[in-house]
Amino acid sequence: MTSLPSLCVFCGARLGHSASYQAAAIEVGLLIAARGWRLVYGAGDVGLMGEVARAAQSAGAPTLGVIPTHLMQMEVGKRDLSTLIITENMHERKKVMFMNSDAIAVLPGGAGSLDEFFEVLTWAQIGLHAKPIYLLNIDGYWNPLIALLDHVIAQGFAADTLRGQFTVLPDVAALGAALSSRHAAAE
Repeated sequence: MTSLPSLCVFCGARLGHSASYQAAAIEVGLLIAARGWRLVYGAGDVGLMGEVARAAQSAGAPTLGVIPTHLMQMEVGKRDLSTLIITENMHERKKVMFMNSDAIAVLPGGAGSLDEFFEVLTWAQIGLHAKPIYLLNIDGYWNPLIALLDHVIAQGFAADTLRGQFTVLPDVAALGAALSSRHAAAE
């Protein structure tokens, strides 16, 4: 285990249709290294996951990848990480990633990224953690999700406090500012 601050990044195993998503993934990897942090992520070498990891590695950041055995082939498990943990299932993967992180950043992604986001959001909602969750709304990607969560609150299925469990950020520069502010406050 490292004493470095660690950022868990949830993101797609695909690149998506906008070059902005790939650029943001690379920026996040570089940001992690520039801050002297460690990347914690899903250990894939494809899609946005691979972009974040390669950028972080190329800039000298330590990397912790966590992947279940059944995804090693599909997500092309990246074996040249500082630490690679192979789990039995997705539940264990999320738990290990979360336990080894100080903050969570969610880049564009699909059902898996949504699952990861909702898991840590639910844990925050019920008081199991107070780690910051940052939703990187690159090019408005998460606008429909934000609207859905506002709808859930408006319809009485969650308290207004749900919206305070995560922070929506427009870009990687805002993530850098948020991490700097949060880290300085913790010292």
